[in-house]
This record gives sequence, C-alpha cells and structure tokens, in this order.
Amino acid sequence: MTSNKLTYSDSGVNIPKADSFVKFIRQLSKKSGKSGDFKNIGGFGAISPIPRKLKNPHIVTSTDGVGTKIEIANDLNKFDTIGIDLVAMCVNDLVVQGAKPYLFLDYISISKINLNKLKNIVRGINKGCKISDCKLVGGETAEMPGTYSKDKFDIAGFAVGLVEKKNILNNKIKNNDLILAIPSNGLHSNGFSLVRYLLKKKKINFKENKFLKKELIRPTKIYVKEISNINEKKLINGCANITGGGLEDNIRRVIPKNLCAEINLNKIKTLKIFKWLHKMGITEKEMLKTFNCGIGFCLITNPKNLSSVSKYFGKKFKPYIIGKIIKNSKKIKFSGKVPW
Repeated sequence: MTSNKLTYSDSGVNIPKADSFVKFIRQLSKKSGKSGDFKNIGGFGAISPIPRKLKNPHIVTSTDGVGTKIEIANDLNKFDTIGIDLVAMCVNDLVVQGAKPYLFLDYISISKINLNKLKNIVRGINKGCKISDCKLVGGETAEMPGTYSKDKFDIAGFAVGLVEKKNILNNKIKNNDLILAIPSNGLHSNGFSLVRYLLKKKKINFKENKFLKKELIRPTKIYVKEISNINEKKLINGCANITGGGLEDNIRRVIPKNLCAEINLNKIKTLKIFKWLHKMGITEKEMLKTFNCGIGFCLITNPKNLSSVSKYFGKKFKPYIIGKIIKNSKKIKFSGKVPW
C-alpha cells in the first residue's frame, strides 16, 4: 500500500519564509526608540503597558486599509511607501478624537511570500509609525494561495491611541468658529478605483508619465504631530480627516446639531493632480465627493486662536480659512466653485 506524503508547502504555503519574515520584523522593531515598552513580537499577542502619566485615560481605536492604491504599488513595483499610507489612514483618524497614537498592528495577506516585497512594505509601516510616534507591536502575515492571484496582496492596519478624558475633541464646536483647511500632499489613499478606471478608459500609461508616476504613489501625509501639539494647547474645538467621501461627508461627521459648516469653495487651494483629474473629465461634484481636492485635514477653532494655530505648521502645510460655523439646521453649506 503506497502512502502519499503531502506537506503544507505542496499547497503553496512556505512556513520557513514566514518565520524569516517575522524575525525581520522583530529586528526592525528593536531598532525603534520604544522597543523597551513593548514585548512579545512574534508571540501570540503583544503586551503593552498603559502610560502612568495619564490620569483618566481613554482608548481610541481605528482600523483601515489603503484600497486599490496597492494596485499602483504593484504596477510600479514600488512597495516602500504603501506602509506609510497604511499607518496614515489609521492614525489620522485617531487624532480627530484628540488621541495620540500609541501602538499599531498590521495584517498582510498575499498570494505567495515574497520576502523582498514584504520587507519593503513593513519598512514603510515602521517609518509611518516613527512619524506618528507610535510603535509597531505585531500583526499577521497570511500566505493565501488560491485566494489571491499571482503577485497580488492586501494590507490592513489597526491603531490604538490614548487620550485624557478632558482632552477628547467632541461637542466643543461653537457658532462663529473658523474652519481652517490644512493642505494635503496629494491624493493620499482615496479615490484610486476612479483614478485607475480613468487611466484605463483614456488608455494612459502612467508608468511612462513622470508626473503621474510620482503623484500616484506619493504617501499620505501624517498629521499626528501638528494636531497633537495644537490640541495639547487647547487651540482647536474640532477637526476632520478628509478621506473617502471628501470634504462634505467628513466635516458633516463632526458638526453638532443646529450648527452648520459654511464653506466657500473659491478659497480652496487645490493641487495640480486634482486639476488634472478634473480636466480629464471628472465633474466638480464627483471630485468633491471622491477626493480631498487639496485639503487633507480641517480644523475648527475660535478666531482668536488663528495665529497661534498657524505657528505649529510648516510653510507647505500652513492652515488657511475656508469658512466658518453658523447657526443652521443644515450641517454643511457650500458656496462658490473650486478654482480648478
């Protein structure tokens, strides 16, 4: 009687490569300045102490991905920045609540382990965590042959932040507050399905276009340090991360009942990539609903704090006024047109 000696590797799963990748992450993490605060990378779970300096700590959590921007990374064979995008999409949501990012976990699923690709992805994640002053404490890498086609992958992130109860940003927005726009540095990680559809329909090879090649892979701006600093000084009453859904959907989420965000679209300082997309046939309504259009973050502050808030930003990301809070049952009201 003949026995068939089947192994896990026969199915397309390579455990030794996975173990090698975990070892790489562990070594990368040890180089971080916070390595002594966290334990058990590669174990069953990450152990993390709660900082004692917080008197009444509250936990804020966020999870997200980077959508089909990963297809741009695949097309360009460039994977060292997509991890920054992943961290940004999570931590930029944490600071909206007033929280400081504390730890981060990632999930990577891939058709077949490619150590060079995975190491570059994690290098980007680690860099994003350094920018955010948080720690990569663990995650999961799943080799899934048959689920993903050749060379395809997906990534997701999970961030935990901490905030003193008194510093939570909610229900502080007042009538006559100013609405400030903080510039984005490009597309960030939203609207890429529409961008890719446009490229395909117009038969544009972005790999041969220096402008598009640079813009489409540009990593998302992380706003953690600036927002955390001005929140510590109690200079803002609210803020919004402008991601999927654009300006309208994201500002609406933070406006209290019976107040309205009155925004003059003429004031928006849009960027070249958005002007190009609009020129290629995407309507203004669709642009505003899909992309950040040059505004990565919005702050809502008392007019007396305007000059103080501006001091915390470099020239490229200096906040500017796009509107104010008024009394109205409609949560958001636009006037004017974006200067494309």
